[in-house]
Amino acid sequence: MQICKRRREDPEQMLGQRRRAAMALFALTCSATPLALPSASAQDYPTRAVKLIVPFAAGGPADVYARVVGQRLQEKFGQPFVVEDRPGGGSLIGTDAVAKSVADGYTLLVMSNTHTVNETLFANKPYQLLRDFVPVAPLNQSDLVLAVHPSLPVQSLRDLIELARAQPHALNYASSGPGTPYHMAGELFKSMAGVDIVHIPYKGSSSARTDLIGGQVQMMFDAITTMAPQAQAGKVRVLASSGRERSDVMPDVPTLAEAGVPGYEATIWLGVMAPAGTATAIVNKLNAAIRSIVTSAEIKSTWIEQGARPISMSSDDFGRFVRDDIGKWASVIKRADIKPD
Repeated sequence: MQICKRRREDPEQMLGQRRRAAMALFALTCSATPLALPSASAQDYPTRAVKLIVPFAAGGPADVYARVVGQRLQEKFGQPFVVEDRPGGGSLIGTDAVAKSVADGYTLLVMSNTHTVNETLFANKPYQLLRDFVPVAPLNQSDLVLAVHPSLPVQSLRDLIELARAQPHALNYASSGPGTPYHMAGELFKSMAGVDIVHIPYKGSSSARTDLIGGQVQMMFDAITTMAPQAQAGKVRVLASSGRERSDVMPDVPTLAEAGVPGYEATIWLGVMAPAGTATAIVNKLNAAIRSIVTSAEIKSTWIEQGARPISMSSDDFGRFVRDDIGKWASVIKRADIKPD
């Protein structure tokens, strides 16, 4: 009868096996940890300062309303929401900086329909709006007005059209840069009214507005929220507004459609986007906060008095809104053969 002897285990071998097992368990735990992080970080978000990048010059509507919303977000979350203006390139410079930032909810883009226009106007941008960003929430929408310097010998939109047709390429209009709502409003006016006026692009609406008031340029499409006080002070003459209906801010001013350009409509709207890859929970948290701000009684009454209509949408609905606006302006740009200056 053969007796089987139990093999004696090597202590060093046993220790090595235990070490390998422990390391495998540690690796498994580490690989699983990131899955839990987004929900935890979203729950605590924000824990430090958040940047609101405005890719336009200070003093324009995007800058003004970003500061209003940023202050309310700071009060709500107890963390700073810092507005940082990064103008240049018709919004391309600041926007690209946000596209390349970490997708953690701490760098956000304050955008306008400049961005939906640029999707078609600039074919070689370093980013694509709906590929490199996720929609967060819209803020508001404002009508534009066509304002002229008081020295220009016109009292109505029809007067301006007649003068422009009689003197092709002699009149000029300012904008805050290629692709901005002010530029597109001017190009749409040129196309629909059949006039030849020269585009003078600036790096921001503030400098364009200053030169209009100073008489260095003859006309400008500008947000009614910023131009109405200048008109009331007699520094400019407003000929028409750009919405479907007359503005409550300047009810005596006709729309362009009423005054001589049937079917004309161009507005400026603002919104917030985040870099693609930002956690859905963070996007939804920001969306809920922004919607509560823009629909609050105080903000609604103040903005409407200024000529801005608050917009409240879910993140998904805002995404569809952005996509539709890209299509709208793509059609206008191609039909009017608009080129960046």
